Amino acid sequence: MRDLLDELLACETRVWEALVAGDRAADEAALSADFLGVYPDGFAGKAEHCGQLAAGPTVARFRLRQARVMALGSDYVLLSYHAAYVRAGQEAEEEMFVSSIWRRAGTGWVNVFSQDTPATGIAVP
Repeated sequence: MRDLLDELLACETRVWEALVAGDRAADEAALSADFLGVYPDGFAGKAEHCGQLAAGPTVARFRLRQARVMALGSDYVLLSYHAAYVRAGQEAEEEMFVSSIWRRAGTGWVNVFSQDTPATGIAVP
């Protein structure tokens, strides 16, 4: 399971690296055509996720930790982790918990779903 975790974390890291580099092509390559993102400001498809890079990088730096993986079937895997990042042009670090579903595609993986949950520190009742 550790090999799978490392493989998927590398896939997820490539998405973050695309946001740092402003590399729309790399972002598009990582996302499935039917990608769905669920974010604090609403839903986004692949076009919206990749479109955010039209003005350049959106993230200055990031750090991923506490990663864990859960098999959802023969070709689907859930990757969850904590992300600390700084938006491009900002100085304050932000934190969130991310859950991404990846689908096996040929010899690699594509991201079909991602949900970002801001780390507020507020306990769930």
